[in-house]
Amino acid sequence: MAQGTVTVNNLNQGQGAFDEIERKAIFLGVGDTNKNSVIPLNSQSDLDELLGANESQLKTQVAAAQANGGENWNAWSVPLDVSDDWRIALDTAMLSVSPELVAVCTPVVTANDLNDAFAKAESIRTAKGRRVVVLIATPAIDDTSETWSDYLAAQAAIVDPVSAYRVSAVPLLHGNNLGVLVGRLCNRAASIADSPMRVATGPLLSLGSVSNDKDGVPLDNAMLASLDALRLSVPQTYVDYPGTYWGDCNMLDAEGGDYQVIESLRVVDKAARAIRVLAIARVGNRQLNSTPISIASNKTYFSRPLREMARSVQFGADVFPGEIKSPKDGDIEIIWPTRDDVEIYLKVTPYNSPKSITANIALDLTNAG
Repeated sequence: MAQGTVTVNNLNQGQGAFDEIERKAIFLGVGDTNKNSVIPLNSQSDLDELLGANESQLKTQVAAAQANGGENWNAWSVPLDVSDDWRIALDTAMLSVSPELVAVCTPVVTANDLNDAFAKAESIRTAKGRRVVVLIATPAIDDTSETWSDYLAAQAAIVDPVSAYRVSAVPLLHGNNLGVLVGRLCNRAASIADSPMRVATGPLLSLGSVSNDKDGVPLDNAMLASLDALRLSVPQTYVDYPGTYWGDCNMLDAEGGDYQVIESLRVVDKAARAIRVLAIARVGNRQLNSTPISIASNKTYFSRPLREMARSVQFGADVFPGEIKSPKDGDIEIIWPTRDDVEIYLKVTPYNSPKSITANIALDLTNAG
């Protein structure tokens, strides 16, 4: 004999939203107050109250980021002493916060400093499964002893030997360049798939004054182009077009690498964060198996972040593309090397974006009659 029973289970299919890590930055640098505290910031924050009334290395960059970050900007800062190691402070901060961008306000002076920054970013990825981009300042010109040629050589000595695709070096040509760039990268008027070069985002705000060298020669576009060629990230202007804008946010990737500009890395990182969450939910789950029906089903399952990132918006006659192109057949493959191990391959395809535009104008002198 038996008695009737009814069991109702709630199934979790992993269809919820993913936490947004993108556009969140943490600033680490020498500060005036609240040393070694993680301080939340937004567009309404009173920086004099939170970071001290006095000027500081940290406050200068945070103020520039706040000005350029837009109305929904938010970030964290960690004021440090001169002797503090920002890498240790970052480890402590990441026990409670999870940023996309790490802004190091203390200028680096050697290639080893950049290699150390890359090692820290990679250790965060391998140990914690988190992906960060480190944007780190390099020194301003010494206007008492350096010509622009001297400065260019000094900057080249810092970045030339480095291969670090998760690191971008930002010279403090106007004093607050790092903060300006980080704010622009966090501004919701642009997509993470956009270069900070995007003119439609608007001009840079609150950029410091133009530097001069020891001979009083001001910074010009030729020097900016030379610094950009070294893979440094610098602003730019256009002749007879008002405002100052940014160039590419160059990453210190090796020649021929896939991640030479930040927007290429950001879209892949965003996809990777979401796919990692989906993969964890499939550990020990026989819904993912080597049968054809399971592989087909899980291709759809794992491609969800790519489909969401690919959503475009049409507004009137204008189409605003998604962060990447829609995945197509062959962009995701699932392979079983052994009965317990599965490998998933996904392809992220960005849109083209014009960074050099050539317009050719022809004069038509034919007689149309």
